[in-house]
Amino acid sequence: MTTVSQSSEATHELAEEDRLRAQFYDFIAQYLSEPPTAERLAAAGRLSGGETALGQAIERFALVAGRCDPATADDEYSDLFIGVGRGELLPFGSYYLTGFLHEKPLARLKEDMARYGIVRREDVTEPEDHVASVLETMAGLIDGRFGAARSLAEQKQFFDAHIITWMPVFFRDLAEASSSVLYASLADVALRFLEIEAQGFAFGTREEVD
Repeated sequence: MTTVSQSSEATHELAEEDRLRAQFYDFIAQYLSEPPTAERLAAAGRLSGGETALGQAIERFALVAGRCDPATADDEYSDLFIGVGRGELLPFGSYYLTGFLHEKPLARLKEDMARYGIVRREDVTEPEDHVASVLETMAGLIDGRFGAARSLAEQKQFFDAHIITWMPVFFRDLAEASSSVLYASLADVALRFLEIEAQGFAFGTREEVD
């Protein structure tokens, strides 16, 4: 499921490292945009990581996902993000940055998306600062699905403005939420990946993401 409109396939060559980075952003976004299907859980259960902290987090996520059935995952997703009235968490940038929905952080995000020619899909009702939408947008800036891959400087600008400002807090909340089991392990993966991204942007280098 995607929450932002995509243009035609990019025609440029994409470095393997950037392809993996974009896939990682998409991977996390998929679980946050909707409950995982049986097929997605089965695929996650077959994942393997390396010796790095991120690799070990992936191994733990795979173990949890492999033991999780779709109905349980659906209930967990509902408790976390939907609930009766609202879920345990509100996964929106404006809320995490201001305590309210539809505030200035959303407006600034829309401005940046417009500058890159990115628009929300017409059938999506969630605001653009939903965590899944922001992660998908970052993936698109990396792999060029919106028409052109963006420079590292542009990626860093978006990351600094719309991701690192609030997502680490969100993912820590997700890890500690009372309903969170599968999503607690996903949060650990996301936190470690974002840490690598932040270090890469800070020093101009990146570690392997697998």
